[in-house]
Amino acid sequence: MKILSPYALGATLYMPATRADLLDVVFGTKLPELRSLVVCLEDAVADIDVETALGNLRVLLTAINERGGRPVDGPLLFVRPRDSMMAAVLNEWPLMAHVDGFVVPKLTLRNLDAWEQAVTNPALFLMPTLETIDVFNPGAMVELGQALKANLNHRIIALRIGGNDLMGCLGVRRNPVTTLYSTPMGYVIPMLAGVMGSQGFALTAPVFEQLATPHLLKEELDLDIAHGLVGKTAIHPSQINIIQDSLRVSLEDFNSAKLIASDVAPAVFKHNDVMCEPATHYKWAVKILERAQWHGVRHADAGSGDTPIRLAEAAR
Repeated sequence: MKILSPYALGATLYMPATRADLLDVVFGTKLPELRSLVVCLEDAVADIDVETALGNLRVLLTAINERGGRPVDGPLLFVRPRDSMMAAVLNEWPLMAHVDGFVVPKLTLRNLDAWEQAVTNPALFLMPTLETIDVFNPGAMVELGQALKANLNHRIIALRIGGNDLMGCLGVRRNPVTTLYSTPMGYVIPMLAGVMGSQGFALTAPVFEQLATPHLLKEELDLDIAHGLVGKTAIHPSQINIIQDSLRVSLEDFNSAKLIASDVAPAVFKHNDVMCEPATHYKWAVKILERAQWHGVRHADAGSGDTPIRLAEAAR
């Protein structure tokens, strides 16, 4: 089975399966900067449009098949089924060979078994979404993480944090002048970063639904990255470059990571007036180097406008 880095996701854009321009996005003639796309059959599709959406998905995958498959440099492609029953049907489509995997909506310990039975194709990766009331309970998250690791660990790219659904559980909505971290998500995100991150799972950040305040999106992205989150859901194409630019690694972090990860690194050393200790900083260094591989390095002159070379692309 191939391996997908969670850092390859970048900004993940959700598009309803009813859209007519999905093929253009898959082949990069539209939104060429996009790294990952989710064709949604769940919340973004009304009940009366489900059959139309499924038909449109089949048309999309058929067109990809007729072109000989997806382009190597195109976005990763995922499908978000409505539920495990729909996933079981899609699991049997031969055309799903052109899809990287499923986004699993509203995963809980109670429905995990149904999803395991539905998605039996080992070539399909999974990105479970944590967006139910269970998420507020750290004990429930420990149990869910253990259950995921037991049977599906090798197929999970990342866990997605469904911020809007979680806020909806509480009957509250984001204040448009603050980041998500000034809401109850200021408890949930750090908790998940600790509980799920310590079990080895990568996590992606919730959407930022305010399109008029990109400066606030950048502030929230800084907090996402500080909590170790590896990507962010984009709610609009205008957010793609902002998200992916924020995921670039600073030159200072990149150089520190290389020194820490070196086979000849001292047990403790100083670099640019910062104490480095490979025994405790090694995992951080490995993640920084992997992030740089996919998103490039931000040099000291952040305003230069230069497009970074992603090391993952340079190595191809």
